[in-house]
Amino acid sequence: MVYALGFVLFALGITISIALHECGHMWTAQATGMKVRRYFIGFGPKIFSFRRGETEYGLKALPLGGFCDIAGMTALDELEPEEIDRAMYRQAAWKRLVVMSGGIAMNFVLGFILVVILAVGWGLPRLDLPPDTSLGAMSCVSQQNPDGTLQPCTGTGPAQRAGLQRGDVVKAVAGVPVKTWKEFQTETQKQSAPFDYTIDRNGQILTIPVTPERVIRYSEAGGAGREVGAVGVGLNGAYDPVQYNVLTAIPASVSFTGDMFVRTVQSLAELPQKVTALWSAVTGGERDADTPVSVYGASKIGGETAERGLWNVFILVLASLNFFLGAFNILPLLPLDGGHIAVVLYEKVRDVFRRWRGLAPGAPVNYLKLLPATYVVVVIGGAYMLLTVAADIVNPIKLF
Repeated sequence: MVYALGFVLFALGITISIALHECGHMWTAQATGMKVRRYFIGFGPKIFSFRRGETEYGLKALPLGGFCDIAGMTALDELEPEEIDRAMYRQAAWKRLVVMSGGIAMNFVLGFILVVILAVGWGLPRLDLPPDTSLGAMSCVSQQNPDGTLQPCTGTGPAQRAGLQRGDVVKAVAGVPVKTWKEFQTETQKQSAPFDYTIDRNGQILTIPVTPERVIRYSEAGGAGREVGAVGVGLNGAYDPVQYNVLTAIPASVSFTGDMFVRTVQSLAELPQKVTALWSAVTGGERDADTPVSVYGASKIGGETAERGLWNVFILVLASLNFFLGAFNILPLLPLDGGHIAVVLYEKVRDVFRRWRGLAPGAPVNYLKLLPATYVVVVIGGAYMLLTVAADIVNPIKLF
């Protein structure tokens, strides 16, 4: 039940994010004197609508986005006589840039607000991860049942008794260097007598003797169990978050947002090379946690985090999605906002050069000539989206 609630709430959060993106276009268009004919959430058959002033507002059946219809977005639009002077393509370049960037700005503002809420309510995590062999939570050592569940245990475990601490970075196990958690586990499980961990604790190299306990562990494939060494320690998957009050949350959120923006741009640059990983996930390979997710996949993650009470992760993922939507729309490709911005900038620069040559401003860019490139972007983008949806259905990312 909680999973379903989280799934629906996250999907609603995405819908609200898209609606506010379109509001960014609508409000800036209205503020700069342009005519907004329609503002709709969704596509397909109309469910309902109402008119306020000169704008029709409504909801459509397919919640896959939204749109804001501004009169004269291009010179190809058909205009009523009273709309000609207010047509978007006839306005000053700065007004058109403000309108086209309004949606992008709205996503960034919404993402920042969510980050502030996260900072005050739960604290801001560090975006960088601890080293692969950083030790996390420690406990007693449990025996494993054949079905993979762990039996109850009490007391302290070998790692705690030896004096190991959360955040210690293991460099070697019984003299064998380790660089990954898998190597750490493999070498630890080989031990049947007291041995030494070589660790890095805040820059100081220490040797910690540990006496393991022997336990039975079963593989995921099933079969007979095997006896291995265990010390009762888990992976330090993330640094502890830092919580802020209302005043200190603002500068901290600005810094955090900057870091997220840099990572978002890096993720965008890596999108083309993720095709292979997505195809591998669809065809039976292991799903890479760094691959993109669709709206369905993101909502599924929202449901899983809600089910476990991790509302801080829920908010962080929703904020990340808004930063991604904003950054993605900056790309100078039609039909994205960035493509329209690129057209306006081209016209502005072209007219500057024409003015230097004593010529009148040129005609608006002919969007018909740009249609082939637009179709290519739409087809490639649609195929990428379908591949991502397929991966999220067949082989979803598992956070837990």
